Amino acid sequence: MQKLYRDHGIVLRTHPLGEADRIITLLTRHHGKVRAVAKGVRRTGSRFGARLEPFGLVDVQLHSGRTLHTVTQVVTIETFAQAITADYPRYTAASAMLETVDRLTDDVVDPSARGFLLLVGAMRAMAGGSIPPALVLDSFLLRSLALSGWAPSLSDCAACGADGPHHAFDVSAGGLVCSACRKAGAVAVRRSAVEHLILLLAGDWENVVLSDETTALEASRIVSDAVTWNLERSVRSLGYVER
Repeated sequence: MQKLYRDHGIVLRTHPLGEADRIITLLTRHHGKVRAVAKGVRRTGSRFGARLEPFGLVDVQLHSGRTLHTVTQVVTIETFAQAITADYPRYTAASAMLETVDRLTDDVVDPSARGFLLLVGAMRAMAGGSIPPALVLDSFLLRSLALSGWAPSLSDCAACGADGPHHAFDVSAGGLVCSACRKAGAVAVRRSAVEHLILLLAGDWENVVLSDETTALEASRIVSDAVTWNLERSVRSLGYVER
């Protein structure tokens, strides 16, 4: 990697370093996940401290280092923080999205930038407020799992491949399972919830929003279980999401 480079990125999280610096974790378009030091940003007169907060889409210039890079310039492209932090359901859902991305993503370069573009689109939808936050979150989580190679089987049996419809979801098997493959731990799922999951995975907002509350909640539980299983640990922010 060249010593000095520019990229677009979304700030996933920050934490203090020393008295005035901060470590910024970004998901970038062309360089994967990047951790960089922003020097002096905690001082009152910092040139770009406010631009490096979670939920922000920025054009950032970085100097590469062995373990941590260094932020040298940053320009705000789009700020989602104001709209997101002003509403608790949006804030908790968006926080769960950032935490999931941080745990799912490594520093491997994604030439297609699909993960970055998916996050930008989800942040834009969350800040826009026209779609309920929980639906944006569930759709994002499902699509993120799919990009990571963990898309749940929502038609054929995940164990034997038998044609559906099936009425049980086994997170350890990777999706719906037929009655012959159903094991202890698989949960019964209504057909309406399966159809809702399919719509979420496709990002079909026009039809997703028509689902009733009970169906959306049933699907949300399945999504949360799938994320927890594949990450092998819980996403703390999901516990605060209002569904």
